Amino acid sequence: MQKARIKLASTDINSINQTCDYIRDIVEKTGVEMRGPIPLPTKRLRITTRKSPCGNGKATWDHFETRIHKRLIDLGSDERTLRLVMRVPIPEGLNIEIEMVEE
Repeated sequence: MQKARIKLASTDINSINQTCDYIRDIVEKTGVEMRGPIPLPTKRLRITTRKSPCGNGKATWDHFETRIHKRLIDLGSDERTLRLVMRVPIPEGLNIEIEMVEE
């Protein structure tokens, strides 16, 4: 049996949660089996830079961090449900992957 695996990744946690809610509503209406959203580990990208552009003066540093949040959703492969999921509005900056997986 096949199932659809949806992977969501974004720096904005609210856009991921909103998209997961849209998908959950579609699944409840169509009655397909759903697992998730499963939170995957958050990737933290850190950058440390000198405050002084020329290198003179105090050795002070700026620290910047970006977090990439990820979610995983497994759906039973129903053609009608997948068509509706494809029409979900995707916010700016949200990366979504849909793949078919053998169970």
